[in-house]
Amino acid sequence: MNAIVDVESTEISASVSLSERGPASAQVVAAFGFWLFLLSDIIVFSALFAAYAVLSGQTNGGPSAIALFDKRHVLYETICLLASSFTCGMMMIATDRRDVALMYFSALVTGTLGIAFLWMEFSEFAHMVHLDAGPTRSAFLSSFFTLVGTHGAHVTVGIAWLIVMMAQVGTLGFRPMVVRRIVCFSLFWHALDIVWIGVFTVVYLGAFS
Repeated sequence: MNAIVDVESTEISASVSLSERGPASAQVVAAFGFWLFLLSDIIVFSALFAAYAVLSGQTNGGPSAIALFDKRHVLYETICLLASSFTCGMMMIATDRRDVALMYFSALVTGTLGIAFLWMEFSEFAHMVHLDAGPTRSAFLSSFFTLVGTHGAHVTVGIAWLIVMMAQVGTLGFRPMVVRRIVCFSLFWHALDIVWIGVFTVVYLGAFS
């Protein structure tokens, strides 16, 4: 009888201890929500890749990919974005060390490389439109501009986010809330690099294969 009472009291105390744990911490909730966001973004890009794969040959008598793409230009874009991924990693190391100077320097280089990438992408779009190869010219160009333009829009948001993070470090320091946001930015930026590798491989290299 005493054993049964002891078991019941143990179960009650265990349930009480579980109920007293309360909701998950802000760090856990933020990490879970951000991973959901990244997964949803990957689904969006997967759909855009699928659309491009289906429509890449539908030129409607207009210029094809091999006639429009400049391999050297795309190589410079890729170098800028991949280099920014390295400097973003350096920014995270500086954040872990609470090194403000290195964090600012790495963030500045990351943002500069991102802006250079956007400028080259915009110049590519402008050149194609000048050649009467805009997004309304054919299904191929519609899918191309949508896929690459969506990635460019994400890079633009990332640069704006990086500027906000630099401002928050300057005003708030390395508080847990700020560090958590920097980590989320780093994941976002590396995810964009992974997507660009897919764009570089499927869109540009695929055109010359």
